[in-house]
Amino acid sequence: MATLEVEIIPVLADNYVYLVRESGSGATAIIDPPVVEPVLERLAEKGWKATWILATHHHTDHVDGILELKRQTGAEVAGPAADRARVPGIDLALSEGDHFRLGAAEALVFDTPGHTRGHISYWFKDGALFCADTLFSLGCGRLFEGTAEQMWSSLEKLRRLPAETLVYCGHEYTQSNARFALTIDPENPALQARAREIDQQRAQGLPTIPTTIGAERAANPFLRPDDPVIRRRLEMESASDAEVFGEIRQRKDNS
Repeated sequence: MATLEVEIIPVLADNYVYLVRESGSGATAIIDPPVVEPVLERLAEKGWKATWILATHHHTDHVDGILELKRQTGAEVAGPAADRARVPGIDLALSEGDHFRLGAAEALVFDTPGHTRGHISYWFKDGALFCADTLFSLGCGRLFEGTAEQMWSSLEKLRRLPAETLVYCGHEYTQSNARFALTIDPENPALQARAREIDQQRAQGLPTIPTTIGAERAANPFLRPDDPVIRRRLEMESASDAEVFGEIRQRKDNS
């Protein structure tokens, strides 16, 4: 099994850029860079050479650094085939079921529309998911270009991944997500414990990322529209999972 090293780089107000290195080959990917200098600085600190830049979707706070980083590092760019026209510099266009190799590490690509129509996520079979703005810790992305049905279908794909999968998302939204989640599922002991842990982490200035798929299945209401307790609380016992998810998303939008 390949060994992945992940460096978390906080940028802008609440974004995360990730450096992912496959230890055997030294192949290194930059994921969703909106800026240049902090990424180059971290690469220099680690002594790593970027070989790939991976994009998940077209929003400027995920792509604005791509072309300059490509110019300065010589890295190739992989990104969503469905959004090739809106993501700069793509050399390798990827979509559902494609496999991406970073040295000896292999990632399976999922189409995960909802937040945007062309969003993709990368699941490295060695145990790491890079899902940007589809799945957050205790949350999910806003539906800017997709429907509740599309986003729920995307989240179902991610929910089925192994419980131990580390989840690296695009933003540090976890504390506010926890406050909202407790309005939907206030008696959930896993959520209560996670909320306390998050408050402690943020008080120390620590990231709440990565989380795991198992932790999110237990505590994230956006992954649990089929839970009977949540359905009763929302008075939606006979609704579809997508309808319950849509109601939770709407409540978050209005919170």
